[in-house]
Amino acid sequence: MKLNVDLKNCYGISELNHCFDFTDSSGYAIYAPNGFMKTSMSKTFDDYAKGRDSSDLIFPDRVTARAFTDGAGTAIAAESIFVIEPYNQEFSSERSSLLLVNAAIKQKYDDTLKQISEKLSALLGKLKQLSGLTGRTVTPETEILKVFESRGVADLLESLEQTVADTQSSKLADLVYCEIFNDKTIALLESGTIKDQLEEYIKRYNDLVSNSDVLSKQFNHYSAGAVNKELSANGFFAAKHTINLHTKDGKKEITSADELSKKIEEERLRIFADKDLTLKFDAIDKKIQNAELRKFRDYLFDNQDILPELKNYKKLQKDVWTAYLVNQKSLYDDFLIQFKAGKVTIEDAVRQAKEERTDWEKVVETFNKRFFVPFKMSVANQDDVILKGTKPSIAFKFSDGESEGEVPRDSLLKVLSQGEKRALYILNVLFEIQSRQKQGGLTILVVDDIADSFDYKNKYAIIEYLKDISHSGSFYCIFLSHNFDFYRSISGRLNLKRDFKLMASKSGRKLTLTKELYQNNPFLFWRDNLTDHSYCISAIPFVRNLAEYCGHKADYLTLTALLHVKATTDAITLDDLCVIYKKILVDKPALALTPGARTVIDVLTQEAEAIAAETDDHVELEKKIVISIAIRLLAERHMIKRINNQALVDAIKNNQTVELLKEYKRGALGSAEEIETLEQVNLITPENIHLNSFMYEPILDMGSAHLRSLYLLVKALA
Repeated sequence: MKLNVDLKNCYGISELNHCFDFTDSSGYAIYAPNGFMKTSMSKTFDDYAKGRDSSDLIFPDRVTARAFTDGAGTAIAAESIFVIEPYNQEFSSERSSLLLVNAAIKQKYDDTLKQISEKLSALLGKLKQLSGLTGRTVTPETEILKVFESRGVADLLESLEQTVADTQSSKLADLVYCEIFNDKTIALLESGTIKDQLEEYIKRYNDLVSNSDVLSKQFNHYSAGAVNKELSANGFFAAKHTINLHTKDGKKEITSADELSKKIEEERLRIFADKDLTLKFDAIDKKIQNAELRKFRDYLFDNQDILPELKNYKKLQKDVWTAYLVNQKSLYDDFLIQFKAGKVTIEDAVRQAKEERTDWEKVVETFNKRFFVPFKMSVANQDDVILKGTKPSIAFKFSDGESEGEVPRDSLLKVLSQGEKRALYILNVLFEIQSRQKQGGLTILVVDDIADSFDYKNKYAIIEYLKDISHSGSFYCIFLSHNFDFYRSISGRLNLKRDFKLMASKSGRKLTLTKELYQNNPFLFWRDNLTDHSYCISAIPFVRNLAEYCGHKADYLTLTALLHVKATTDAITLDDLCVIYKKILVDKPALALTPGARTVIDVLTQEAEAIAAETDDHVELEKKIVISIAIRLLAERHMIKRINNQALVDAIKNNQTVELLKEYKRGALGSAEEIETLEQVNLITPENIHLNSFMYEPILDMGSAHLRSLYLLVKALA
């Protein structure tokens, strides 16, 4: 895997072209002093990942270009890049629900739902045909739920099992539901006048039925037709059985289904040919005012048998749907068998989902072991997340040591310290990282000073996380930092080789990333390269500290004379320095500094002049130390000359630069501008020269351009 980065005018980056080759390492560490490129680079990566344009905010007229490509020149997929900002309180991983899903449980659950859905779809497809709801916005499912006042169609269909079993097939299954029931017809049936007219129609109908030889109020056309159909279907007449009808002329024997059908039809025609009944129907007809209702009227005219049932149309709705289920008994039974079997599997999956120990919880547990925070997290709807894909509902419990209580996230953030808030942010980042790893594929992870502002304990906890991520095989990591201590720590913990430890440098506005000059400990590098004048000079403070700690007082004073202007300062030669180095650094018996007769101050001045002439904003530690020593010696020479009191100067035993500046200011020996320059020297150079007891990170974190500028100012002092 190779990542080619080509940027132009992206925020603070004028130009950067670099190839990150991950063939032999999954990670790169980049050190960049403040103001170099770190934030600009991570922001450009983030823009690319989120589909935003990048620009130069200060000079928007500059043409911006950016390209992230692989080794073949193909553009890197935006979704494969994830940028971890130093801190973003609002960040919450959109992928965290993946960590709550047990794939095996969900697969079993999904398979069961699919099997039930297939059987249900087959049944609903037939109900759609029977009801005439094909191609309409209303579906059989929504209509059944409304009619039976239920919320779940599967549970409803199961509840109708006994009703369907007890119901005989009937002509109701031949009715087209959508022709009878829709918003306009329901409104008509609900109106008061039509109800009265229906009641008059039904009364006349019942009078006629009561006088029928065959039919009655209880045994109407539908009932008679259903009986005939069942008798015929079950071979009643084929077995030479007969039935007797009680008529006004006595019993009439019926010997066949056709004969019974003919008798029922004769009675039906006689009833519906009644003039009075026709008048009642006409009264209803007059209420029909639009095309949809006229269609309803025409359907009723052809199916006047159902008019008596419309008095209780809600019951008729249920009866029609029940008749459809009876008509499709085979599909209905198939569904019930699958649904009942599936319910057991679903209930088992729900139980397992509630008890499941998920990757999400493992992330939280690991986090709690590495960070100490006063809150706990849980998921209130874990089973729904696992089984239904619902968004997790995160619950927070805050503890103050005596009691704990559940709090909303916004309230929690108000009581957490800055470090605790950052820890919560880290946890959300970990959810995102773990989710990406679970999904598979590779991610380019750009980490922008994630450990900034953490104490050392938590900083190392984060480094441990980053080590785990880097070694997971799912991420190519680029660690950006302006904190040299963090840069050095992450490089060491990940065991990065030289090629993967980079330092940013500028030449004008152009940015380059180059391999770190020295590895692990710069003091060891200097010790092994003392014949180089820059390393020879930069090692003076380091060896001086060792001389002091080891009790070499004379050597300590000699080396002090190279950091402060003393009577012997200008006379110390490279040979003198070499003697001390060989004494303190006992593994250097053959060391030779040439030319031996040359004074150390002469070498120092030459090196400082070369550094001051450079244009690159370098980060090399030795150059910053060399020019800092030169700056302080120039400043002290200036002050000693103006004070013009050698006895006073010789009496200073400690903090010479500070004491000289006090006397300089007391005697008003310089202008305001000169005093300001000298105060900068006093503020900046001590840490650089004395290396803060071997802690050299603060020196690296300071830009070298400022030191070069200060050198020229001090050099110009009269």
